[in-house]
Amino acid sequence: MNRQNLHIQNARLIDPASGLDSRLDLFVGDGRIAAIGQPPAGFAADRRIDAAGLIVCPGLVDLSTRLGGIEPELGAAVSGGVTSLACPPDSKPPLDEPGLVERLVRRSETLGLARVYPIGALTHGLAGQRLAEMNGLARAGCIGFSQANQPIDTQLLLRAMQYAATFGYAVRLRPQDQFLAGDGVAHDGEVASRLGLTGVPVSAETVATATALLLASETGVRLHLSRLSSAAGVALVREAKRSGMQVTCDISIHHLHLSEIDIGYFDSNARFDPPLRAASDRDALRAAAQEGLAALCSDHTPVDADGKQLPFAEALPGATGLELLLPLTLLWAEQASLPLAEALARVTCDPAAILGIDAGSLAIGSPADVCVFDPTEPWRVSAESLRSQGKNTPYLGYEMSGRVRMTLVGGGIVFEA
Repeated sequence: MNRQNLHIQNARLIDPASGLDSRLDLFVGDGRIAAIGQPPAGFAADRRIDAAGLIVCPGLVDLSTRLGGIEPELGAAVSGGVTSLACPPDSKPPLDEPGLVERLVRRSETLGLARVYPIGALTHGLAGQRLAEMNGLARAGCIGFSQANQPIDTQLLLRAMQYAATFGYAVRLRPQDQFLAGDGVAHDGEVASRLGLTGVPVSAETVATATALLLASETGVRLHLSRLSSAAGVALVREAKRSGMQVTCDISIHHLHLSEIDIGYFDSNARFDPPLRAASDRDALRAAAQEGLAALCSDHTPVDADGKQLPFAEALPGATGLELLLPLTLLWAEQASLPLAEALARVTCDPAAILGIDAGSLAIGSPADVCVFDPTEPWRVSAESLRSQGKNTPYLGYEMSGRVRMTLVGGGIVFEA
């Protein structure tokens, strides 16, 4: 990564954190935002970049990126404008030992692409039997702890929250009661019934959400609920926030656009965990994102062809998302008639605040993690156009609008179209 003094000219500058949306020049120096509008005293640009017709915003911050091969996935991240990402602990092996976390952090720093923030395993091996060594994992670089999609009994979860609260650690949960979910593979509704698929009821999410909220209220832990999928789930979070609880949540970008109908005739690319739910749930998720209740994430889960070319119930859940996060956010903004700065907040400053990292802002002095994109440039989603090793997405063959032209991390150009 080669840091330079950069002068980005003629761009539409959008900084959701400050509410800035104006045509101004941006100056980058010493890896940070040096000035906006006018150059700082003595500034000499190594390179001038004409961004006429383009938008310059903070680099995107993703709350859930699974890394298969770290280099191709971080390459996919920066080509999608994502400069910071949180990595869940359900890697192989799980992130339950400090040495594993240190190697991941070192490897990502060596590559010099997107910044990686590991989420440590809440229990050893994510097996839900005994707590992981949170102190050691935090020292190694973990910024929170999660059980990913794996079950944990309520008593152990209470102990985990008590311990995390004592040391100020954040706990991230993907709320799903595994006993209620059973071996379900789709939303427990009309489509699953018609296709003969085993359903996952909304109560699997709401029971787990209510439990997590009650335990968090009792322990005072910082709680984040990942990838809510239902109207009832976001309603519980909304009520908890109204009562004064410090709880945050996010929604997968796929669940913001898709519903159970998009399963079609057993399209395994539309198999997700949690499943795509009813259209009314999708509309409630959109409302939650629009009001700022929830941030958005890519839920990037690269799955190879062998994992998807199976009957729907046997296929691995998940889809590639890093390179689609920006265009799908732009599409949502257009469909919801939402100001672009407001929509971009859900993938920049809002997730940065949830993670507690110095990112998602163009404030002077902040790290120069920047996304430069053309909001109208069309491109077709295909195996060839995606840099991720995972080509699995319900959007294969679709035409998107919005293409990243350049990505900066720490003032260095890490991607240029």
